[in-house]
Amino acid sequence: MANKARILVTGAGGFIGHHLTRALKAEGHWVRGVDLKQPEFESTGADEFELLDLRRWENCQKATRDVDQVYNLAANMGGIGFIESNKAVIMHDNVLINIHMLEAARENEVDRYLYTSSACIYPGGLQDDPDVTPLEEDQAYPADPEDGYGWEKLFSERQCRHYTEDYGLETRVVRFHNIFGPLGTYEGGREKSPAAICRKVALAQDNDEIEIWGDGKQTRSYCYIDDCVEGLQRLMDSDHRDPLNLGQDRMLSIDELVDIVCEIGGKSLKKRYDLDKPTGVRGRNSDNSRLRKTLGWVPQVTLERGLERTYRWIRDQLRKQGRIDD
Repeated sequence: MANKARILVTGAGGFIGHHLTRALKAEGHWVRGVDLKQPEFESTGADEFELLDLRRWENCQKATRDVDQVYNLAANMGGIGFIESNKAVIMHDNVLINIHMLEAARENEVDRYLYTSSACIYPGGLQDDPDVTPLEEDQAYPADPEDGYGWEKLFSERQCRHYTEDYGLETRVVRFHNIFGPLGTYEGGREKSPAAICRKVALAQDNDEIEIWGDGKQTRSYCYIDDCVEGLQRLMDSDHRDPLNLGQDRMLSIDELVDIVCEIGGKSLKKRYDLDKPTGVRGRNSDNSRLRKTLGWVPQVTLERGLERTYRWIRDQLRKQGRIDD
């Protein structure tokens, strides 16, 4: 939308929501941020920031008042370790957030509503080989998503579709593929693999050994936060109503990811593989054909450039804590 809008960003205290809020403000929009917590690493750029538990219906009504657009990023989630050990609470919390937010947006006559889904909705049988074929949007069915987190995401995608069909609410659905960058969680159990690896490398001395979850052969693609934020805005402003992948389509192994971070950090490190730790699917990559056709755009930031920015930010955080002194 070319005109300036009044926009709600839920999950605005989190990694992607904070970056999105900052970008929307830079374009001159009025932004209300909502979350259970303030952003961890810097102050929010939102015009209003409200601490609200969106599992509660009345808080969703309050959050969606007097806005034109909603970016619903609020979710209880984390890295693979957290997802694998918290399935009941993830499904409970996120389904409540999503059904309440959709209905509140409808009641408050929001113009457009964007829901952030995940590549975890894709069937496991398509992701059981490291040399995986890139995942196309239509391959979500027949459904066999990741247990817990993937099922609640797929359910909420369908709710968006039905709210468009039954009520005329303009909904958009994006499927994230491993978003990373500065100002995100890098320890504590909820961090994703790029942040965890950056932390481990930054803390290690040259020729040390670091732990890798799995055998290092599992594959993924990774999308830098700036591209994620631009893709979200482009999708919101488009006429595309069906789910859309948002990620890079460059696939690499965890071993290769570690090697890149080691090179950025200027360190030679040994790898110790823990085969008992959760690793998720064996291989996953984004097919960006529909993204390119629909938005006339694909992510632009290279993995190396994004990892360098992320590594330096995490290293600086650890230095400020007195945990490294290089």
